[in-house]
Amino acid sequence: MKIQVLEQDETKIKVVIKGIHRSYANAIRRFAISEVPTMAIDEVVIIENSSIMYDELLAHRLGLIPLKTDLERYVLPEECDCKSPLGCPRCRVLLVLNAEAVDKTKVVYSGDLKSEDKFVKPISNSIPIVKLAPRQAIKLEAYARLGKGKEHAKWQPTTVSVLKPISEEEDTHMLYIESSGSLPASEILTKAVEILHKKLLDFSEKSKSVR
Repeated sequence: MKIQVLEQDETKIKVVIKGIHRSYANAIRRFAISEVPTMAIDEVVIIENSSIMYDELLAHRLGLIPLKTDLERYVLPEECDCKSPLGCPRCRVLLVLNAEAVDKTKVVYSGDLKSEDKFVKPISNSIPIVKLAPRQAIKLEAYARLGKGKEHAKWQPTTVSVLKPISEEEDTHMLYIESSGSLPASEILTKAVEILHKKLLDFSEKSKSVR
């Protein structure tokens, strides 16, 4: 297999893949969407919410804010040694939101979320969360963890993942990936290939016991 990089920056990568069948190339595309883990807010404890937004809608909106992710420092909850439903510093991150509108309308942004880990934070400080009228306030604790896109769309690391044949031969394809900002596009591609390779090895090993 040969890979030629046509275009690359922090948020997108375009490559030509040669020497593998289209089904395998498409598996890489699908794994980039559904198997590469990222951080997302999964639990929210509402301490105070006097805004017009329901608690459930507020929690849903927080969950869809992309968070910067460090796959070297965190593990999936099911792979963590703590085995605790509450999590630990290896599998969970706390973010706190405390905002109040005093005498005029205030827009609460993603930048108002304060994370206990400076490396796990919203990809942008300017994502609007809710608008507060005077004397309204929000106070909450949000807990983020690693998850996969196949579990919920909020954990998808990609906004675009496209495979396109570029010749009549079935072994040459163009793969284009755009990142949500949680991970560099190149890391998404690399992790997708690593995870696919590991699953194939596991399948091969387990198939030996089939008679």
